[in-house]
Amino acid sequence: MSQPVHAFAARATDAELDDLRARLAAARLPEAETARDQGVPLADLVEVVHHWRTGYDWRSFEDRLEEIGQFRTTIDGLGIHFLHRRSARADATPLLMTHGWPGSVAEFVDVVAELADPEDADAPAFHVVAPSLPGFGYSDKPATTGWGTEKIAAAWVELMGRLGYPEFTAHGGDWGGNITTVLGGRFPEHVLGIHTTFAEGPPGLTTDGLTATERRWAEETRHFWHHRAAYAKQQATRPQTIGYSLVDSPVGLLAWILDKFAEWSDTEDSPFETISLDRVLDDVTLYWLTRTGASAARIYYESHNSLDPDLRVDVPAAITMYPRDIEKCPRPWARERYRRIVRWNAPEKGGHFPSLEVPGYFVADLRAGLSAVLAADRRSSAVG
Repeated sequence: MSQPVHAFAARATDAELDDLRARLAAARLPEAETARDQGVPLADLVEVVHHWRTGYDWRSFEDRLEEIGQFRTTIDGLGIHFLHRRSARADATPLLMTHGWPGSVAEFVDVVAELADPEDADAPAFHVVAPSLPGFGYSDKPATTGWGTEKIAAAWVELMGRLGYPEFTAHGGDWGGNITTVLGGRFPEHVLGIHTTFAEGPPGLTTDGLTATERRWAEETRHFWHHRAAYAKQQATRPQTIGYSLVDSPVGLLAWILDKFAEWSDTEDSPFETISLDRVLDDVTLYWLTRTGASAARIYYESHNSLDPDLRVDVPAAITMYPRDIEKCPRPWARERYRRIVRWNAPEKGGHFPSLEVPGYFVADLRAGLSAVLAADRRSSAVG
């Protein structure tokens, strides 16, 4: 028997918010860094902590989630939380949007309304579904191993079916892009096509024939994984160990996540050049209140380097490589996995969090990509 879908409302207690402020006020901080490349600078962290304690309004974010529409359902024994905004347009297409780490559904709150009910009547409209990954936000925390990207993708197909969307488009970046790739490759009978800011070719491809820009992308990605990805190795091998700090210390959690917003966004000195400070705190506070620092980290344990090397995506794909993202896949490599690339885009601005950094551009690019996907004849030969 199909599990029901329930409306969901989350309201932190005043005591929980008071406890957070008290912990922030009592935080023990280290001395200042001795070099700028050692992580989040002490002076920057002190400023953010002060705003979090004295100026930030969590209730406004709760209201935003309620305005979009929140729900929960149980899939394979696990409670799954998701945002769901149905478009008023009769010609709207279902769109599944999957976040990554250290993100959450907070990545999408500023773009859902415009995607569902665009001001421009000629723009495509979408029924938007944005789930919280298992172990993230208001989804349940898995009590056993097994909730990797393949199982999550299958759960998303089940979720969309329950909502009356047997066929749908899918978008994602980071882990969401990985899951979107699995969706397109494993479930072509349900997935009309995909848009992703993550692309990964099969292993063993050479740089022969790549352009100078594509070679630079490959080198930057290799450098990232060799020199800037200690967080991923930690979470892939010992998530429980770092999890104690992430669940017990709000300042520790903030620093762990803020470091990624700072390093992975298309900015010079601060992520807040393009991303709202309050939106970052929405994301961090969601992790804090749901105590998901450890459970979210476990997606690395479950799925790090797990994308099937033989997986091929034959549904139409639109791929966007933002210039300051941490992984950028050369187009010839991408074509080895994504067999029908109907739109390829390499913008001049933007990083790992485009829906927060350049939301207007992100919406326009997503619309253009999905329009190309929907216009593609599924029986045509590969292009790209």
